[in-house]
Amino acid sequence: MVYDLEEAIELLSRTPKVLRELMEGLNKNWLNFKKHDAAFSPSDVVGHLIAGEQTDWILRMKIFLGKKESKKFPPFNREGFDKALGIDERLDQFETLRKKNIEILKESVIDNDLIKTGIHPEFGEVTLQQHLATWVVHDLTHLFQIIESLAIRYKEAVGPWIQYLRILNV
Repeated sequence: MVYDLEEAIELLSRTPKVLRELMEGLNKNWLNFKKHDAAFSPSDVVGHLIAGEQTDWILRMKIFLGKKESKKFPPFNREGFDKALGIDERLDQFETLRKKNIEILKESVIDNDLIKTGIHPEFGEVTLQQHLATWVVHDLTHLFQIIESLAIRYKEAVGPWIQYLRILNV
């Protein structure tokens, strides 16, 4: 499939609403559950998404589009988020940042820009199209991660139905 900027924006614009609908008002047992010690909880995932809005997607997009000779990206700290914020504050902050970033994206990128390259710290040369497509799939990956975490919390409780619940058998 060919990447389409407008379609990407459609999905990126919906993520804050999906998160709010799914998580707002949930008690801490749901929000703080981790499937293992090294995993993000659903609340942590929102913090991680905030960090991406602050220090990854748009910052790197500006590097792709910039006039500087160096197109090297700074590393991304996947845990670089404020762990003290509650879920309502996180949802509000994410929604505000995403709206702002979507506007910057709309104002900054035209189709001809999608072939511009930058230097990722791990992968080397990548295109702006790959970066922006990754932003969309990153959102979807973390939505799945939240849903999977919520489901796994009840893994033992479902009893014999576990065999029919694919999300619990991955």
